[in-house]
Amino acid sequence: MRPRVSWMTGNDDSILEYLHEKDVALPPAPLHYNLERSGYSVGYSTVRRRLQLLEGHGLVKKEKEKEGYYGITDKGRKYLAGGLDAEELEETD
Repeated sequence: MRPRVSWMTGNDDSILEYLHEKDVALPPAPLHYNLERSGYSVGYSTVRRRLQLLEGHGLVKKEKEKEGYYGITDKGRKYLAGGLDAEELEETD
């Protein structure tokens, strides 16, 4: 089971699951578009904010700084698999 901590929302799971399942790195706008196409209900500004927060906790990383492509990290995959505890999610990188 995945741990839940105070800063996380259901949108975080949606973003991480999409990046993991599709094995892609995307900028916020295309990620938002594709999340909506896949049936997720999340706003563009929410995607941008959540990516920044997820990056701060090491669950995603910017793969191309200038273009702003975000991809899931090993820590993000570990979270999805239920392999992290709450303390690890509270840590910031």
